[in-house]
Amino acid sequence: MPIYNKQGKIPAKRHTAFTKEDGSIYYEELVSREGFSSIYSNLYHMQRPTKISKVGELIKHELVKAETKHRARHIITSKLDTAGDAISARIPLFFNSDIIISVATVSANMDYSYRNGSADELFYIQYGEGNLDTNFGRLPVKAGDYVVIPRGVIWQMNPKGTIRMLVIESAEPVETPSRYRNRFGQLLEHSPFCERDIQVPELQEPITNNNECLVKVKTLDGIQEYTYAHHPCDVVGWDGYYFPWKMSIHDFEPIVGSIHQPPTVHQTFQAQGFVICSFVPRLFDFHPDSIPAPYPHSNVDSDEVIYYSRGDFMSRQGIQKESITLHPMGLPHGPQPGKYQSSIGKKKTNELAVMIDTFKPLDVTKSALEIDDADYPLSWSD
Repeated sequence: MPIYNKQGKIPAKRHTAFTKEDGSIYYEELVSREGFSSIYSNLYHMQRPTKISKVGELIKHELVKAETKHRARHIITSKLDTAGDAISARIPLFFNSDIIISVATVSANMDYSYRNGSADELFYIQYGEGNLDTNFGRLPVKAGDYVVIPRGVIWQMNPKGTIRMLVIESAEPVETPSRYRNRFGQLLEHSPFCERDIQVPELQEPITNNNECLVKVKTLDGIQEYTYAHHPCDVVGWDGYYFPWKMSIHDFEPIVGSIHQPPTVHQTFQAQGFVICSFVPRLFDFHPDSIPAPYPHSNVDSDEVIYYSRGDFMSRQGIQKESITLHPMGLPHGPQPGKYQSSIGKKKTNELAVMIDTFKPLDVTKSALEIDDADYPLSWSD
């Protein structure tokens, strides 16, 4: 996130001796994107951040495309039986080379630390609350939060009860939309959210024990286990532009017009292979002849996924809370019968949903097919 932040104790100059009270030095760690050519942060550790005592197992993991027809889908996630920690509870539903889309019911604390070495991660917290403890500090999370964890961040999620969430893994950085930023990276006046809506972790006291710590690292082939000689969250201070952060979907301010606005006005995040939009409660179009329901459309260059968080979904019926629809490229879609005409004259909507438009076709997993509504592709028939 292109906002400078500083927490804890740091030296006056980078790459200089930062001395402890006993005369020994803190260890500096640079975390950077695109080699040394993009955003970065510097962290200062009590001990060497490279101190690995054991290289453990590589737990292979391969996403498998299910053989299936090219059609619209309604995935009823309430039928999933999932539980565990923030990693083991994930059930992937869709994927391509740019993105993995999963859901998870997080019911257990993590007794290890985790680092995704191959993807940025974004969570949408549907239900529940807890803490995301990272090497940059603690980030409390709750329902409605978007949580962005750039690759390389070490973290644990500890729920207070149960957290249900949508999980997105991105092969490229997850960013705020470039069209809402000026040339300095600041969010513009017409952006539907601003820097005041963004929250960053609060640095905690460094963990100074010498107990070994298991860190699981996600790679392209699976999860590689490492044992560190000490806990990696022994950070006394950090500064820079690279860190985990969050914002609430409830702080997204909708853009409306006299006639129906395209979905791009709802854009919240971008990555190289997809965009994420937020549909929030808002006033409808105010032209006297406007049709508030979205017009039927063919997104010939993108697959459209919508996660229905809560509310009354004006353009379709039979959609449950936490259901997911997939409308693949090459097929027109839009309001179901009667919804187009019945929307005329309505003043507002109370829906809450997350939309993901991908620019490459999505593969469907077997887990998604097992909870697929077989009749959904026919739901536009009279």
